[in-house]
Amino acid sequence: MSLRVFHMVFITASTILSLWVGVWAARMYMITGGAGTMALSVFFFVLAVVLIWYGLKVFQKLKELA
Repeated sequence: MSLRVFHMVFITASTILSLWVGVWAARMYMITGGAGTMALSVFFFVLAVVLIWYGLKVFQKLKELA
């Protein structure tokens, strides 16, 4: 597996994990109403957006290098 493929797989897996934790925290917020779980949810959703943006930029850069 090349470094490019590994990097894209790692970014994709990190994005999926961030979305999963964000959904889990949002569901916990609905159940408990705690501010900490809402903050956790928002943080991981923002992280997922940043990872998607980063993944797109890296993909464009890797296309230029190939």
